[in-house]
Amino acid sequence: MDQVASRTLRILLVDDHELFRAGLRQLLDRIDSLTVVGEASSGADVLSAVERLAPDVVLMDIGMPGTDGIEATRTLLARHPRVAVVMLTADDQDDSIVAAVRAGARGYLVKGAGLDDVRRAITAVSQGGALFGPEAAVQLLAQVRRPAPEREPFPDLTPRELAVLTMLADGRNNASIANEFGLSMKTVRNYLSRIFGKLQVTDRAEAAVRARRAGLGT
Repeated sequence: MDQVASRTLRILLVDDHELFRAGLRQLLDRIDSLTVVGEASSGADVLSAVERLAPDVVLMDIGMPGTDGIEATRTLLARHPRVAVVMLTADDQDDSIVAAVRAGARGYLVKGAGLDDVRRAITAVSQGGALFGPEAAVQLLAQVRRPAPEREPFPDLTPRELAVLTMLADGRNNASIANEFGLSMKTVRNYLSRIFGKLQVTDRAEAAVRARRAGLGT
C-alpha cells in the first residue's frame, strides 16, 4: 500500500465524449500524484489501451455505444485483475450500480463529482479499497438490505434488466421499452447489450425465446 501511495498513479480515461475527457484531464492534471497516460473513446478500445499504456486506474464511462462500460470492465478485469476501475455515470440508477460492482468496479461516481471526490476514489481503489459516491452508497445499501426473491429466473440480471427482458419477451420494441421506463434509446440499447452478454445470446429473438421458456412475458 505504501509503495503504491508513494508513486505517481497512471490513469486511463474512457469516455465517448471528447469534451468530457478533455475537461476531466484538465482537472486531474492539477493533482501531482496522478498522471493521465492516455484516453479511449469506446469500450471496445479499453483492453488494447490498457495493454499498451499499463494504467493503475481506469476511469470508465458506464454508458457508451456498442461495448458499454459494464461489459468493458468485465472483459478488462478478466485479463488484468490488478487494474482498478472507477465507473463514471450521468445518473445513479441502482441497477447500474449493482451491475458495475458485479463486473468488478471498485468505485462509482456520478459525473460532476468534485475533484476531491475523484482523487479520493482513485487513491482508494489503487490501494485495494473501494469508494462510492454518496448516492451510489445509498443505492448499494438498499440493494443489500432488500430481501432476495425465493425463486427468480436469470439471477445475474439486475431488476431493471429483468424488467427489460420481460418486455422483450412480450414483443415490445426499443421505443416502447424506453417510453415505459422513461429512458433514452441509447440507455435501452445498453441494457440489451448487457442482457445479451449475461444470457450469452446473440440477438433479441434468442433472448426472447429464453425469457419465455423461463416464464417471463405474458
